[in-house]
Amino acid sequence: MTKTQTLITAFMGSAALLVGAWTFQALGYPPCKMCYWQRYPHMIAVAIGLIALFVPARVLYILGAIAAAVTSGIGFFHAGVEKKFWDGPSSCTGGGQLDGLTGAELLSTDAAGRLVMCDEVSWQFLSISMAGWNGIISAVLAIIWLITARKAV
Repeated sequence: MTKTQTLITAFMGSAALLVGAWTFQALGYPPCKMCYWQRYPHMIAVAIGLIALFVPARVLYILGAIAAAVTSGIGFFHAGVEKKFWDGPSSCTGGGQLDGLTGAELLSTDAAGRLVMCDEVSWQFLSISMAGWNGIISAVLAIIWLITARKAV
Protein backbone atom coordinates (compact mmCIF):
# COMPACT_ATOMS: atom_id res chain seq x y z
CA MET A 1 0.00 0.00 0.00
CA THR A 2 1.16 3.51 -0.69
CA LYS A 3 1.52 6.18 1.97
CA THR A 4 -1.69 7.83 0.75
CA GLN A 5 -3.59 4.54 0.92
CA THR A 6 -2.48 3.87 4.50
CA LEU A 7 -3.33 7.45 5.46
CA ILE A 8 -6.83 7.10 4.01
CA THR A 9 -7.26 3.72 5.75
CA ALA A 10 -6.22 5.27 9.07
CA PHE A 11 -8.51 8.28 9.11
CA MET A 12 -11.42 6.60 7.34
CA GLY A 13 -11.24 3.89 10.01
CA SER A 14 -11.93 6.58 12.60
CA ALA A 15 -14.72 7.95 10.41
CA ALA A 16 -16.24 4.47 10.14
CA LEU A 17 -16.14 4.02 13.92
CA LEU A 18 -17.89 7.37 14.35
CA VAL A 19 -20.58 6.40 11.84
CA GLY A 20 -20.98 3.09 13.68
CA ALA A 21 -21.39 4.88 17.02
CA TRP A 22 -23.96 7.27 15.59
CA THR A 23 -25.79 4.34 13.95
CA PHE A 24 -26.01 2.45 17.25
CA GLN A 25 -27.26 5.64 18.87
CA ALA A 26 -29.94 5.99 16.17
CA LEU A 27 -30.94 2.36 16.75
CA GLY A 28 -31.71 3.08 20.39
CA TYR A 29 -28.39 2.54 22.19
CA PRO A 30 -27.80 5.91 23.84
CA PRO A 31 -24.16 6.66 24.67
CA CYS A 32 -22.83 7.25 28.16
CA LYS A 33 -20.38 9.99 29.11
CA MET A 34 -17.33 7.79 28.41
CA CYS A 35 -18.76 6.81 25.03
CA TYR A 36 -18.73 10.48 24.08
CA TRP A 37 -15.14 10.80 25.33
CA GLN A 38 -14.13 8.08 22.86
CA ARG A 39 -15.62 9.98 19.93
CA TYR A 40 -13.61 13.20 20.29
CA PRO A 41 -10.18 11.72 19.41
CA HIS A 42 -11.75 10.02 16.37
CA MET A 43 -13.06 13.40 15.21
CA ILE A 44 -9.58 14.83 15.64
CA ALA A 45 -8.03 11.91 13.71
CA VAL A 46 -10.43 12.47 10.81
CA ALA A 47 -9.59 16.19 10.73
CA ILE A 48 -5.85 15.43 10.86
CA GLY A 49 -6.25 12.90 8.04
CA LEU A 50 -8.06 15.38 5.83
CA ILE A 51 -5.38 18.00 6.43
CA ALA A 52 -2.61 15.44 5.82
CA LEU A 53 -4.06 14.64 2.40
CA PHE A 54 -3.18 18.17 1.31
CA VAL A 55 -0.24 18.88 3.64
CA PRO A 56 1.67 15.63 3.90
CA ALA A 57 3.80 16.01 7.01
CA ARG A 58 5.18 13.29 9.23
CA VAL A 59 4.13 15.20 12.35
CA LEU A 60 0.48 14.98 11.24
CA TYR A 61 0.73 11.20 10.93
CA ILE A 62 2.18 10.99 14.42
CA LEU A 63 -0.61 13.25 15.76
CA GLY A 64 -3.13 10.93 14.08
CA ALA A 65 -1.51 7.95 15.81
CA ILE A 66 -1.72 9.76 19.14
CA ALA A 67 -5.42 10.53 18.61
CA ALA A 68 -6.13 6.88 17.75
CA ALA A 69 -4.08 5.69 20.74
CA VAL A 70 -5.94 8.04 23.09
CA THR A 71 -9.36 6.77 22.01
CA SER A 72 -8.04 3.21 22.22
CA GLY A 73 -6.94 3.84 25.80
CA ILE A 74 -10.29 5.36 26.72
CA GLY A 75 -12.04 2.41 25.09
CA PHE A 76 -10.00 -0.15 27.04
CA PHE A 77 -10.49 1.81 30.26
CA HIS A 78 -14.25 1.98 29.61
CA ALA A 79 -14.36 -1.76 28.88
CA GLY A 80 -12.60 -2.38 32.20
CA VAL A 81 -15.19 -0.23 33.98
CA GLU A 82 -17.96 -2.26 32.32
CA LYS A 83 -16.31 -5.53 33.45
CA LYS A 84 -15.92 -4.08 36.97
CA PHE A 85 -12.11 -4.44 36.83
CA TRP A 86 -11.82 -0.88 38.21
CA ASP A 87 -13.99 2.06 39.11
CA GLY A 88 -15.06 4.55 36.52
CA PRO A 89 -15.98 8.21 36.90
CA SER A 90 -18.38 8.66 39.79
CA SER A 91 -20.63 10.82 37.62
CA CYS A 92 -21.62 7.93 35.33
CA THR A 93 -21.21 4.66 37.22
CA GLY A 94 -23.60 2.75 39.47
CA GLY A 95 -22.70 4.71 42.57
CA GLY A 96 -22.52 8.01 40.74
CA GLN A 97 -24.24 11.30 41.27
CA LEU A 98 -27.17 12.21 39.07
CA ASP A 99 -25.81 15.67 38.41
CA GLY A 100 -27.18 17.67 35.55
CA LEU A 101 -30.79 16.67 36.21
CA THR A 102 -33.34 19.00 37.74
CA GLY A 103 -35.75 17.89 40.45
CA ALA A 104 -38.57 17.71 37.90
CA GLU A 105 -36.45 15.49 35.64
CA LEU A 106 -35.61 13.17 38.52
CA LEU A 107 -39.31 12.78 39.33
CA SER A 108 -40.28 12.32 35.69
CA THR A 109 -40.79 8.79 34.41
CA ASP A 110 -38.95 9.86 31.23
CA ALA A 111 -35.68 10.66 33.07
CA ALA A 112 -34.76 7.00 33.59
CA GLY A 113 -34.58 6.44 29.84
CA ARG A 114 -31.92 9.14 29.52
CA LEU A 115 -29.66 7.84 32.28
CA VAL A 116 -26.90 5.78 30.72
CA MET A 117 -24.41 4.37 33.15
CA CYS A 118 -20.79 3.86 32.09
CA ASP A 119 -20.46 0.59 33.99
CA GLU A 120 -23.25 -1.22 32.15
CA VAL A 121 -22.77 -3.00 28.82
CA SER A 122 -25.54 -2.08 26.42
CA TRP A 123 -24.31 -4.19 23.48
CA GLN A 124 -21.59 -6.76 22.92
CA PHE A 125 -20.31 -9.12 20.25
CA LEU A 126 -18.14 -12.14 21.05
CA SER A 127 -18.31 -11.04 24.72
CA ILE A 128 -16.62 -7.74 23.84
CA SER A 129 -18.54 -4.51 24.39
CA MET A 130 -18.64 -1.55 22.03
CA ALA A 131 -16.02 0.14 24.20
CA GLY A 132 -13.79 -2.92 23.96
CA TRP A 133 -14.16 -3.08 20.18
CA ASN A 134 -13.32 0.61 19.98
CA GLY A 135 -10.18 -0.05 22.01
CA ILE A 136 -9.09 -2.92 19.76
CA ILE A 137 -9.88 -1.30 16.41
CA SER A 138 -8.43 2.05 17.47
CA ALA A 139 -5.17 0.36 18.51
CA VAL A 140 -4.96 -1.12 15.01
CA LEU A 141 -5.65 2.33 13.55
CA ALA A 142 -2.84 3.81 15.66
CA ILE A 143 -0.48 1.23 14.16
CA ILE A 144 -1.67 2.13 10.65
CA TRP A 145 -1.00 5.81 11.40
CA LEU A 146 2.53 4.87 12.52
CA ILE A 147 3.06 2.83 9.36
CA THR A 148 2.03 5.91 7.39
CA ALA A 149 4.52 8.01 9.35
CA ARG A 150 7.27 5.50 8.66
CA LYS A 151 6.52 5.60 4.93
CA ALA A 152 6.91 9.38 5.05
CA VAL A 153 10.62 9.05 5.95
